[in-house]
Amino acid sequence: MTKMYGIKNCDTIKKARAWLTEQQHDYTFIDYRKDGLTAEQLAEFSAACGWQNLLNTRGTTYRQLAAEDKENLDEAKALALMLAQPAMIKRPLLVHNGQYYLGFKAEQYQQIFNT
Repeated sequence: MTKMYGIKNCDTIKKARAWLTEQQHDYTFIDYRKDGLTAEQLAEFSAACGWQNLLNTRGTTYRQLAAEDKENLDEAKALALMLAQPAMIKRPLLVHNGQYYLGFKAEQYQQIFNT
């Protein structure tokens, strides 16, 4: 089962979902805001992807953080921030055949799904 995690109104999520639909790949979409996110799930994502890769430092939510929240950032602090504000998680996060993939590029998805 393929799962995609993200936020429904994200443009990149929309592109990735459109690609999956066009290519007729079945998947389940999990919206962090609507469906929630547990600390256990986030720890699993971090273990698979690395917390530095998971944290979207280019996004508005991260950039608007207070300077003290960005200082001395380690895994525990970053995971707490992402759990409190899931918009800081890079998206989409695709889980396919036990592998984790961040971001969306059609070429990457073609390789993942061997289409």
